[in-house]
Amino acid sequence: MLPMSVLVFLLSLGTVCRITRFITKDALAAGFRSRVAGRFGDDSQPAYLVSCGWCVSVWVAGAVTALAHWAGDETWYQACATVLTLSYLAGLANTWLD
Repeated sequence: MLPMSVLVFLLSLGTVCRITRFITKDALAAGFRSRVAGRFGDDSQPAYLVSCGWCVSVWVAGAVTALAHWAGDETWYQACATVLTLSYLAGLANTWLD
């Protein structure tokens, strides 16, 4: 097994951050979080899971790591991961600069 390159690692990190943020905080995923809370209850573990960045990031990181291992050197993976990483960094900059 070849080690993951620094580029693929950093792009994967940004991808995990952006997807985790989308699931746990973004308004576009609010319906998903509401459906989970509606089905299991507001104080349920599943409702907590989909709103906890620490919790969601473990699952997202597992999926992204597997994908990066399989396709990390592919142009399509690096392009998608770059978009997600830049989106996350732009969001951080927007938060700090506004």
